[in-house]
Amino acid sequence: MQLDKYKHIGIDPEMLGGQPYVKGTRLSVAFVLSCLSQGMSIEEISATYVPVTSEEVSEALRFAAEVLDAWPVAA
Repeated sequence: MQLDKYKHIGIDPEMLGGQPYVKGTRLSVAFVLSCLSQGMSIEEISATYVPVTSEEVSEALRFAAEVLDAWPVAA
């Protein structure tokens, strides 16, 4: 996966145990997905977890979708 096409997503072994995260925050992509699954809107996440922006939340979703799309499918 090309991480350089995501300007707001980082992966660092020293940060959150290597989980993908929103740069400039300590919010993992998994946490963002969890918030959405619990009914929070993108706008609610960005308002609740300042300084994360709506653009960053949307990019976290695109990143997660790409990871899942690349997941190997058992035949």
